[in-house]
Amino acid sequence: MVQELIDLRASIVERRYEDALAILDEMEWMSKEQILQNIESFLVRMLVHLIKNQVEQRLTNSWAASIEGSLVKIKKLNLKANKTSYYLKENEWEELLEGAFNEAISPASAEIFEGYSPKQLRGMIDRAATIGVAQSLLDLTYAHASKELPGIIQEKLSELPGGEEWELGNR
Repeated sequence: MVQELIDLRASIVERRYEDALAILDEMEWMSKEQILQNIESFLVRMLVHLIKNQVEQRLTNSWAASIEGSLVKIKKLNLKANKTSYYLKENEWEELLEGAFNEAISPASAEIFEGYSPKQLRGMIDRAATIGVAQSLLDLTYAHASKELPGIIQEKLSELPGGEEWELGNR
């Protein structure tokens, strides 16, 4: 990024405005790619816990906190600087969710109480249902303000398998 700034300055000083605009476009693309990679890492983290929830049919405080924290971070990262638009719109998550789901299988398989292999775990999981839950949670980030989002997420988590017991403090 430093080299791009140096090149941008030189292009402006030398009045090569088309080159300067091309550099700005490249910098914008690089910035968006970095944001999307960060979002994807939080998606993977969230999906690991949603997979564990589906297989183990329970919800722990740790998993709930991780899911909630991931969604709060995703909302912050996804919201552009203008605070009115998003890098990813509500209907643009499918490809990212598919990739993140694939990445989440191995870590989830290592953490599930029975210790399944990634291949075994893939056969046990309803992929569409897990991605559907993830999408419905992501939809909350568009519908609610940041300050109310954690409470809304917690309400939604209580609907997951084992969520009612988690909400009541019974494990």
